[in-house]
Amino acid sequence: MEKDSRVFIAGEETSIGTALFKQCTEEGYTHVVGSAGKSVDLTNPAAVERFFSQFNPEYIFLVAGKAGGILANQKYPADLMIDNLLVACNVIRSSFRCGAKKLFYLASSCSYPRDCPQPMKEKHLLTGALEPTNEAYAVAKIAGIKLCQAYRQQYGANFIVGIPANVFGPLDDFSEDNSHVIAALLRRMHEAGFAGADVFEVWGTGNPRREFIYVDDLASASIFLMNHYDGSEPINIGTGENVSISELARTIKEVTNYNGKISFDASKPDGMPIKVLDTSKIRDLGWSANASLRRGIELTYEWLKIQR
Repeated sequence: MEKDSRVFIAGEETSIGTALFKQCTEEGYTHVVGSAGKSVDLTNPAAVERFFSQFNPEYIFLVAGKAGGILANQKYPADLMIDNLLVACNVIRSSFRCGAKKLFYLASSCSYPRDCPQPMKEKHLLTGALEPTNEAYAVAKIAGIKLCQAYRQQYGANFIVGIPANVFGPLDDFSEDNSHVIAALLRRMHEAGFAGADVFEVWGTGNPRREFIYVDDLASASIFLMNHYDGSEPINIGTGENVSISELARTIKEVTNYNGKISFDASKPDGMPIKVLDTSKIRDLGWSANASLRRGIELTYEWLKIQR
């Protein structure tokens, strides 16, 4: 991207979209717009087409679409699936129609099979059954991956795909229904501390292992890939660091200064037993994460306390 390139962030209102917008402007890109600032309904094909014809973006970061943790995926699978399908179809199609130079589509590590070899390599996509607790969302994200590849195959479009580890950070969704694990644990443990609760319950056994990436690092990686990667295959974005849910809960207990006992409800679903990315490709290109998991959690909690 040139500093005066027309850059569109589809999903500016999201945590990653906000971080992307901030980093792009800080790095000197002078023509950056977001879907929120232009009030573009990305699920409406006519609205998306109209915006693209007016702004004519050259580079598009597609980070929009509804997301959520296990509870949200169980309660709202149709909403999650249709929103992500519509957004991907509308933005990817309009990007091609307007002659965009490049599009970066942010997929999800949920796209990998439930029983995927670990760490998960890009070649493992579509080699097995998906995790049932997030299948609808995963299918929509896979459709976005395949649509980017289809436009590349048929038209030579330079549409690339990044697959991130579990993302967290300020402006995350901290609601009871939709929050992912770090946001949920931070909010609930913060509230439990104020309430003086003696016991804090965590869903599942605590055994599953996860890899997390702080939102500013994901924004950095997204810009890096837009400038340095043109491959047809998706590329993983992660830190190389993974923890069990029980270890994560203990770290959050320390950060929030919660004094009670942590218990695990094994009757609740765990999700995938382990989800860790092989990030050798992006490391070989020259990118690595900056924030440690604990530092990212500390920064996120500092932001959360101001909001509360």
